[in-house]
Amino acid sequence: MTRLRKMMVEELHRRNYSQHTTRYYIRTVEDFARHFNCPPDRLGLRHIREYQAELFQKRKLSPGSVANRLAALRFFYIKTLKKAWSIAETPYPKKNHRLPAILSQEEVARLIDGAGTPFHRTLLMTLYATGLRRAELIHLKISDVDSKRMVIHVQGGKGRKDRDVMLSPKLLDELRKHWRRLPRKTSDWLFPGNRWHTADHPIDTKTVWHACDGAAKRAGLSRAIHPHTLRHCFATHMLEAGADLRAIQILLGHQSLKETTIYLHLSKRHLSATPSPLDSLQLKDESPQEE
Repeated sequence: MTRLRKMMVEELHRRNYSQHTTRYYIRTVEDFARHFNCPPDRLGLRHIREYQAELFQKRKLSPGSVANRLAALRFFYIKTLKKAWSIAETPYPKKNHRLPAILSQEEVARLIDGAGTPFHRTLLMTLYATGLRRAELIHLKISDVDSKRMVIHVQGGKGRKDRDVMLSPKLLDELRKHWRRLPRKTSDWLFPGNRWHTADHPIDTKTVWHACDGAAKRAGLSRAIHPHTLRHCFATHMLEAGADLRAIQILLGHQSLKETTIYLHLSKRHLSATPSPLDSLQLKDESPQEE
């Protein structure tokens, strides 16, 4: 480990950043240095601006991804190198606010039924039944499934926050079948890693992505479907079923209710509850007939 890398890791650990964020920030700084073939502490404002342009123009990254890369570099310069950082000179890109794709419940059923293996089927069912993020899903332990209270304990979610989500009876039945299928019962992880699911570490997030992508193709779903799509479906379908927005916020682990209000734009029930202003106009019953 180089001196700079060690210094940055120590600063990240000191602030209790998650393992995922730590790895992402370190990889970003390494990529930045590799791009210019130069140690990152010798690079300055001009290089940051050039790198930002590279991410947009050549790598075609989204504004959100570029903003995350800049956040990593900002942390490196301010917290590790103790140097100044000018947001005016390296502004965060304006994000595009697009509504996420939502599947109907019938399409979700087709997706789950399209799973390539029973293991993948359980992954997809758990995602949809709980609204968990990928990283939260893979770090579930068997002890997190509380069948007495019918909840699943999410430990160290986004922002290092714990929360409980509901445990559906149908999901509990599936998880019990899943546990009986596991070849080894000594692992603490609900979804153990390696191809035989016998490792003492959990699966990685790519496994969840491949499970979702493969199931979508087998189900004949033409839209791009990824694990986070099931999180959006969970929240939207809960709202359409009459759940309170505040309750959905807590289940999703959103810090602000503003994050959760996006699902008001996606819920058919809420969209149809408000009539169009056209409906209140007094129009003639028929347009003039053509001669």
